[in-house]
Formats: sequence, structure tokens, C-alpha cells
Amino acid sequence: MTTSLARFNEPDVQRSFAELAVEALYREINLTPKPGLVDRVNSGAHSDMNFALFITSIAAIAPWLSLFFNTGRESAYLTGPQTLRALRPTGLACEQAMFTATGGVNTHKGGIFSLGLLCAAAGRLTQRHEALTQRSLCHETSLICTGIVEQELKNSGIAKTKGEQQFQAYGFTGARGEAASGFITVRQSGLPYLQTALRQGESEEVALLRMLLGLMAANPDTNLVSRGGTAGLNYARRYARRLLKIQRLTADKLVKALFRMDAEFIKRNLSPGGSADLIAVGWLLSQFPAE
Repeated sequence: MTTSLARFNEPDVQRSFAELAVEALYREINLTPKPGLVDRVNSGAHSDMNFALFITSIAAIAPWLSLFFNTGRESAYLTGPQTLRALRPTGLACEQAMFTATGGVNTHKGGIFSLGLLCAAAGRLTQRHEALTQRSLCHETSLICTGIVEQELKNSGIAKTKGEQQFQAYGFTGARGEAASGFITVRQSGLPYLQTALRQGESEEVALLRMLLGLMAANPDTNLVSRGGTAGLNYARRYARRLLKIQRLTADKLVKALFRMDAEFIKRNLSPGGSADLIAVGWLLSQFPAE
């Protein structure tokens, strides 16, 4: 499953890594069924989104991902937080391109944040002639995000955004905390399920579905909290954990169970959007060796 960008000339790495990041977004939206989320079958718990809108959004985002890489490369010898500051204008412009394409609907804000950081991390590593591995990409992302939780959540004063409100109410750090940790949820609770399923000969689609369950079982998903409070989050996590405990859950049974889960999430208006973003992160990281 893993690939290597070592076969590319260095100027091509920027294009190639950005293309993998775009492909990660396509893998996430095409993955079906995803409980409560937009996929090829339905719009999950979302009344303002559909599959076609996500495809439109990805097309708007795609040209920007190489710019994140380039910013990382240009700031490779600066501190991580200096790179983060340099990334903000591109991040905001990319978000605006998304909103313009979707008519103001937030389809990929979390994906832009996480994948933009990984592109920047790859740029920094490439400029320093360091290997691109799961470990190095996650560590570099963590360095870029040094202090982000403290600066943007702990010291935010009166909570204005949902993220700030949830941090003050529950201590949830959301996408910022996940990136600052070097995507610990992906590494510990997502990729092991993906890699085990692939070793056992299952298709990539089924392996990604098993990874999604692993992510949902562990991730303190702030999207779920926004829609269903902590009760909604706990319901989703318990449901995912229950499925993970089923012995010999074959691919067919897994898909049927996820369709039932989808119906229950839609009924409760629950959408694990944070875990959806981490599917893309997990797929992208899986294209590189662990060490």
C-alpha cells in the first residue's frame, strides 16, 4: 500500500504530494457507507450537502494544496509556529475558494486544515532532505502546531466559535489538538485497523471502513458534540466500539451494520465530521512507510 516519493526528482515532490492529498479527499467522499456522513448513497445527516457538492469543493481546493507544500519548503528552517503563521493567508484563501464553490457551505474546512498542515510538513522535510514517513510527517505537523491549543483555545477569552465554546465547556481541542498531537488518534486508533485489514487481504474500501470505526470509537469528535452534545458523542463512540468487538465481522456484515448505523445517526441528526477528516489523513499517511 505504501508508496515512495523518492522516485521523483525533488521539484516533482511538491506536485506529487499535493496530488496524494487531493486523492485522499476523493477517497474519503467515495467511501460508502459512512454513518451520518455524505457518501455515494446519501447525504447522511446533512440537508445542505450532497456528493456532487463535495466533488465541486475538492476541485476548488486542489490547486491550493501545492501552495501549502511550497510554504513549508520556504520556511523549512524557521520554527514550526513561524511556518504556521506563514500558512494562514493560504489557508484563508483556500477556505474562501471552497465557500465560493459551495455557495457558503462548509464541506472541507477541517480537511483543508489537516491536509494543508501535512503538505506543509512534507515541504519542510523535503527542503531539509529528510525522508517522508508517517512518523516524520506527524512529528513535523506537531512541531508546526506547537502552542496552537494554548494560543487559540486556552487564551481565547470569551468564546466566539464553536471550537472555543467546546474547549471551555468540555476541554475538547478538536482539529487543533489532533494536529498538535501529531494525529495521535489516526496513528493509534485508525491506521492499525486499516493495516490489519489490508494484511488480511481485505479490499482498501473495507479496510477504510474498519479504520473509520476505529476513529469514531476513539475520536472526541466536536462535530458530534455540536449536533448532539456529549450524549451524542458518547452514543456514537459506544456504537462504534460495539461493532469493533464483534468477532468475525465479515466485510458483508460490516457494510450492512454500517448502513444500519447510518440510519440511526440520521434519525438522531449525528454526523462524525471530524472522523471523516481523519479518514483522509489516515489514507494519506498510509501511502508512506511507518518509519
